[in-house]
Amino acid sequence: MIQPLAYIHPQAKIADNVVVEPFAVIHKDVEIGEGTWIGSNVVIMDGARIGKNCRIFPGSVISGIPQDLKFAGEVTTAEIGDNTTIRECVTINRGTKDKWKTVVGSNCLIQAYSHIAHDCQVGNHCIFSNSTTLAGHITIGDYVVLAGLVAINQFVKVGSHAFVTGGSLVRKDVPPYVKAAREPLSYAGINSVGLRRRGFSSEQIQEIQEIYRMLFVKHNNVTKALDMIETEFKPTEIRDEIVDFIRNSNRGVMKGYGSGN
Repeated sequence: MIQPLAYIHPQAKIADNVVVEPFAVIHKDVEIGEGTWIGSNVVIMDGARIGKNCRIFPGSVISGIPQDLKFAGEVTTAEIGDNTTIRECVTINRGTKDKWKTVVGSNCLIQAYSHIAHDCQVGNHCIFSNSTTLAGHITIGDYVVLAGLVAINQFVKVGSHAFVTGGSLVRKDVPPYVKAAREPLSYAGINSVGLRRRGFSSEQIQEIQEIYRMLFVKHNNVTKALDMIETEFKPTEIRDEIVDFIRNSNRGVMKGYGSGN
């Protein structure tokens, strides 16, 4: 299953049925799970921890050292879950002493020329379209879709089930369940199509829509809107997730309709 023109360090831990194509290079401190396919000219560097049944396409570099001048050679990792596909020329850097690891979850699709920098934490079932760029220390929830050419500033958080339109510059946190668009990035409705595809009920979608209408459409300030949401909506997992995300945002969240921002 390993082509003779590939180089694999003898101490790398490679499952028996991993396929490694010609001219791939796998360094010493690497672990790769069963059923994974490594394409030609892929470089997998020290600290890579790759799960089962992944597909890594030609030209990708996994677990390169961080592009951070503070990095001092500490032992860190880049961890990729099961069933994740990484397309051509993707770069994923390992962590620094901030979080000690970069994580990409399971069942993700990271499309060509995307970059995931040091200490990013990416959830499960995410799709990053071509040339998506994540700076360091970014947190992405589950089922997030980032369209092509999205660029995200360091330390930003994107909540679960959010959708960010192509070419967007993300400077502020993006709450869960929303669509984000325009420049500067603003609320553009909830991600109703994605939510229906994932089995959310009409009642749940309506709840999300009403919460964000109070927050983003009615021009309340954030503190007042959150207080009103907690007063007027009964406690649910969805309500609490939205409120907790916004209350715990260090960078502040993106703006709503007609905010002038």
